[in-house]
Amino acid sequence: MRLILLGAPGAGKGTQADFIKDKLEIPVVSTGNLLRSAMAHGTELGKKVTAYMESGSLVPDELVIDLVKERITQDDCAKGLIFDGFPRTVAQAEALDQVMKVDAVIFLHVEDDVIVKRMSGRRTCPECQTTYHIVSHPPKQEGICDKCGSVLGIRSDDNPEVVRQRLAVYHKQTEPIVKYYEAQGLLKVVECEPTIEGTSALVEKALEV
Repeated sequence: MRLILLGAPGAGKGTQADFIKDKLEIPVVSTGNLLRSAMAHGTELGKKVTAYMESGSLVPDELVIDLVKERITQDDCAKGLIFDGFPRTVAQAEALDQVMKVDAVIFLHVEDDVIVKRMSGRRTCPECQTTYHIVSHPPKQEGICDKCGSVLGIRSDDNPEVVRQRLAVYHKQTEPIVKYYEAQGLLKVVECEPTIEGTSALVEKALEV
């Protein structure tokens, strides 16, 4: 199954992607993680996108599309995949249509005020990119990643002012994708619950998995 998770920054796409990955045993293709990895390793692509990521702006379509095309040709994507953070614009969605058929699109809906509050408490592992929240999803040991034992940090783009900027960009450029996939009959809307488990139950129901 080839899935797309849509939603504003902080809507919980990464967390729900991990949930679906375990259910369906297919990989998560996260452009955010791929780009941050490129930045961390000092690749040429990483140098180009650093300014966009840190300001909360969208990375240019051509850079993202090239990165995604390379990733989906890898063997682990043969039986399906979950896109987290892609596509972010209608142009990216149209480009994706040219290379693969999408089976379903899950739209995680959360109000902006809830997202700003949620992201200010988010902590991210710099090594494996696992995300936590100090209230709703804390690590077993404060400040330490459960999976790899690295010290958790706060991403620069989780700063409240940057979050508001990212939301403004989202509403202007990304929200039209919801209508794009709705017109194709692929969209399934999930109204996010206060708990991760509650939202996961609704995602499972939407996918009938």
